[in-house]
Amino acid sequence: MKVVIPGSLTDLNTYTNAERTNRYKGAKIKKNETYRCMAAFLPYRMENVKLPIDLKIKWFCKNRKKDPDNISFGQKFILDGMQKAGVIPNDGFTQINSIHHDYEVDKNNPRIEIEI
Repeated sequence: MKVVIPGSLTDLNTYTNAERTNRYKGAKIKKNETYRCMAAFLPYRMENVKLPIDLKIKWFCKNRKKDPDNISFGQKFILDGMQKAGVIPNDGFTQINSIHHDYEVDKNNPRIEIEI
């Protein structure tokens, strides 16, 4: 199954700067991004997911200006969104077997594709 989240998620540097500025600002980013990811998973409500799962996350970025480790910080929002959508009960070792990341550039259609 493949789920697509349009656009990009907040990267680690932006989130860290928000937390340093005002802790409520960081909390707001986390809440908004988590709900955005949850909304992407709701149509795919999977009641019979075989745990643990393997995830392949393909990050389609506007350009190469951000480092891959800053971009992949968004997996936190993805996993929390999957929990809120009821796809997985938790995001620990019992539920997640592996996470693989690929990075590509698509300046006209930035998005994140998650394959389970």
